[in-house]
Amino acid sequence: MYRESDLVCVAKRLNNKKRGYLVVNRLQGKHIPVRPAQALELFESLADVLQGEYGRDSLLLVGFAETATAIGAAVAAALGCRYMQTTREKLDDVDWLYFSESHSHATQQKLVREDVEKAAEECTRIVFVEDEVTTGNTIGKIVQILKERYPGKFQYSVASVLNGMKEADLKSFCDLGISVHYLVKTDHEGFEKIAAGYPEDGKVVDCVGAAGMAREPWELVPGRVDARRLVDSTRMRQQCERLGKAVLERYPVKAGERILVLGTEEFMYPPLCIAAWMERKGADVSFHATTRSPIAVSADESYPFQCRYELCSFYDGERATYLYDLDKYDQVYVVTDAWQEEEAGTDSLAYALSQSGNFAVHWIRWENE
Repeated sequence: MYRESDLVCVAKRLNNKKRGYLVVNRLQGKHIPVRPAQALELFESLADVLQGEYGRDSLLLVGFAETATAIGAAVAAALGCRYMQTTREKLDDVDWLYFSESHSHATQQKLVREDVEKAAEECTRIVFVEDEVTTGNTIGKIVQILKERYPGKFQYSVASVLNGMKEADLKSFCDLGISVHYLVKTDHEGFEKIAAGYPEDGKVVDCVGAAGMAREPWELVPGRVDARRLVDSTRMRQQCERLGKAVLERYPVKAGERILVLGTEEFMYPPLCIAAWMERKGADVSFHATTRSPIAVSADESYPFQCRYELCSFYDGERATYLYDLDKYDQVYVVTDAWQEEEAGTDSLAYALSQSGNFAVHWIRWENE
């Protein structure tokens, strides 16, 4: 059984007047490197909470970008149900359902409307999967939108690793008919003060503008499943397993070697599966991902982040992304589903990795068949 102290550390958001702190999950594999087996065990524990809860319902799980995409995908795979994630990325030739996440650094969230409508023909309950629910405002907003657009089509639930909702928030969910599931209850009282107490004296490495970095060419692996669209989670898991096997055939790992597998922004579950395969082969593997979240760094050793690398996005060369606290490794695997070459993103990440050591870096892009 997990406790708050097992999972939660508090960080300081940069330039965010709406909420000055960020609840960071040590085992989630987003901002902090994690052993793949630990992350997957956590996600499967959340799936266990839902297992058998809605026996007569046909479920659609919706994972929230960007921090809960791996959680949502893993829970859906464990349950064998339909899955899609919210996104902040651009997709061609689709219509959107928009909603906002008011406290976030990037407020706009969206779902592909035609996929929600397709799900309405097959599914009776939507379960929103989050890493942490603080007030429930974001989920409440999207439920209201869906109820207005698809009256009587769905029932609604939320499942999260952490839940910090107060009694009034829980009552409002009850009034809306939203069932609530979680692993650990959190108390946010004092988090704002804790975050404010840390000095912002950590190391910041500006990697934007790096150009022409020497690196291996991309290894292109077909079979991509894009969870920004409605997917069958069983097929998604099977394709991720094939991706992992293809990578290990190309790059055999040695027992005991230190490996980092790095995902990119919303793209987390497939690289986590690769990392898990490598770990099962006996390698010493860590996993995390680049992020849009701008977080303060501090030299204080009790603070979760000491170094911030400022990057360009793989998906939009004009957008800032970040990476935190690189270590020393024997091999690094950068795994992305970015659909076009963004040299600014690749060069900035290559520069960040070069500042941390002389390890080999392998670049893997999961592509359509």
